[in-house]
Amino acid sequence: MNERSSGHIEVIAGGMFSGKSEELIRRLRRAVIARQRVQIFKPAADTRADGVVSRDNRSLDAYAVSSSQEMHQKLHWSVQVVGIDEAQFFDEALWKLVVELADAGIRVIVAGLDMDFRGEPFGPMPKIMAVADYVSKVHAICVQCGEPAQFSQRITDAGEQVLVGDSESYEARCRRCYRHPDAAQRTLDLNTTTDPDEPVRRTAES
Repeated sequence: MNERSSGHIEVIAGGMFSGKSEELIRRLRRAVIARQRVQIFKPAADTRADGVVSRDNRSLDAYAVSSSQEMHQKLHWSVQVVGIDEAQFFDEALWKLVVELADAGIRVIVAGLDMDFRGEPFGPMPKIMAVADYVSKVHAICVQCGEPAQFSQRITDAGEQVLVGDSESYEARCRRCYRHPDAAQRTLDLNTTTDPDEPVRRTAES
């Protein structure tokens, strides 16, 4: 008989270079030490390493799968803990599988980028964060000013949303130092509004 405690969903979210995989590995290693049955999954599109690897070179073996359906097919009936790395690269149906696993009494730990290089919600991560029991938002260090960074600044000319890469393609940036690809079109003029009868009112503090 497979004995499970109450299932739940944990999310580790943040930008690139923020230590998401490191934290995922830490939690999964503790589950292994506790002699729990663990399975780990990563997207087949991420070919940078064979398993889940952190920036401090810690690693765990993982199944490389191309979809949430394939992940479901590879699940062992006795699994107690499921780890999913780079969840943003999976299909939108991943959030449904995560909920099903938690409802079945399985602890699910999901790590991934919450925003793409345009600063927009990435893949299934927003929905998974919405249904999660616990969400940990981790930060990198802004390479421009040293402040906590939550944005992944793409430093190449590639325009597609999915571009698997590392420091050759991305930098960690804070909100002040991040530059949106369409920055010229997104500049907000606080002195003008769409309704001329409703001017922006500035407080003494501002």
